Amino acid sequence: MEYHSSQSYPAKRKHKAPTLIGHLIFASRWLQLPMYLGLIVVQGIYAYKFIKSLWELTINLKQMDSNTIMLAVLNLIDVVMIANLLVMVIVGGYEIFVSKLHTENHPDEPEWLSHVNASVLKVKLSMSIISISSIHMLQTFVNAANMDEKTMMWQLLLHLGFLVSALAMAYTDKILYGTSHQGH
Repeated sequence: MEYHSSQSYPAKRKHKAPTLIGHLIFASRWLQLPMYLGLIVVQGIYAYKFIKSLWELTINLKQMDSNTIMLAVLNLIDVVMIANLLVMVIVGGYEIFVSKLHTENHPDEPEWLSHVNASVLKVKLSMSIISISSIHMLQTFVNAANMDEKTMMWQLLLHLGFLVSALAMAYTDKILYGTSHQGH
């Protein structure tokens, strides 16, 4: 009888260890929470930067020429697009990797959140990065007289790299999952 009970104890132990490890691995997703909270702080920093830049634009408007105003507006758009990127990462990442937000039927629920998954989020993030890069390219073009040609060339190559990467990710996603993310 002792032999049998000692045999069954390790069998139970073997069964519990993978379960405990599985629970630990599953719970490890909560380690991302401080990261998402940190990104919320960063979003606050960008909100402060936006308000400060808008205030400076407003009080210095009479002394600015049209190119300077355009660069200031592009800077504001850049800050907003980065804030949008942060929202996508914070909300989408939390929803996908940490825990459900339970925002169903909430009047403020973003439309894209109802069908977000890692694949859709990846494509949306890529498109946001390309949009932000496009704003930087436009700022460079407007300010070309004050820019080094080599810097402009590298900025263009980096932008093209973003475009090629996004197209490759979207194409790979379409091949693997048969999705085109239309309407997302």
